[in-house]
Amino acid sequence: MQFLMDNLTVILSLAGTGVFAGILAGMLGVGGGIVIVPVLFFLFQALGVSPESAMVIATATSLATIVPTSVSSIRAHHSKGNVDFALLKAWAVFILIGVLAGSYAVTAVNPTFLTLLFGIIATLSAINMLLGKKDALFNGLPGRAGQSIMATCIGLFSSMVGIGGGTLTVPTLTFCNYPAHKAVGTAAAVGLIISLPAALTLLFVGTTPVDAPFATYGYVNLLGFVCIVPLTVLFAPVGASIANKLDAGLLKKIFAVVLIITGLRMLAQVLI
Repeated sequence: MQFLMDNLTVILSLAGTGVFAGILAGMLGVGGGIVIVPVLFFLFQALGVSPESAMVIATATSLATIVPTSVSSIRAHHSKGNVDFALLKAWAVFILIGVLAGSYAVTAVNPTFLTLLFGIIATLSAINMLLGKKDALFNGLPGRAGQSIMATCIGLFSSMVGIGGGTLTVPTLTFCNYPAHKAVGTAAAVGLIISLPAALTLLFVGTTPVDAPFATYGYVNLLGFVCIVPLTVLFAPVGASIANKLDAGLLKKIFAVVLIITGLRMLAQVLI
């Protein structure tokens, strides 16, 4: 009981992050990482954590939360036949190579670079949301060499900034004239391939920062994981219900504007 009283503000803030991420994931179809990373980044700083430590802990904690949520998402998409296992088989090794390289980079590079990278990816993703559905840039996926580069880059950049499969995989596939529903379903599986090895690496290889918040092991904040995951799963259907009653397109554009502001704020914190 005393623990709860001493850490009530932190627990409520982390729980709020899970609710917010779950509702947005269900309402807009966006991955939780694109929400969780910036919220934790600023939350941890409010708790007295340095920006550098806050970024690596937010990244690792986000990846850990993606593991269980991606499993439930894969089951849902697989039941509808929207997971392309042939593509996953071809891409898995290259995604894993990218993930291992990205996870190592998180432990080795200046965390300021990770903040810069997330700011860029968040801003570009938001612009893509604002532009809406566009015609494919290519008639189909490239050859094996091109696909191996795509898969490696998705694993690399996703693991470096704490996002799952959707943020980079869905636009990459749809730009190559890949069916949208299969892109979303396959991206859920990509998220598991990214998040599981990345989270384990950052949990056991990362050296806990001296100013890390309570219950941080390696780079993963276990309290954040426990608070966020169940609420994200619980509130995703609530978000889906809201989307059925409101203009989902307008809501997505509003979220994109907020995401642009968030991305630019993170960039400003690094560059100014």
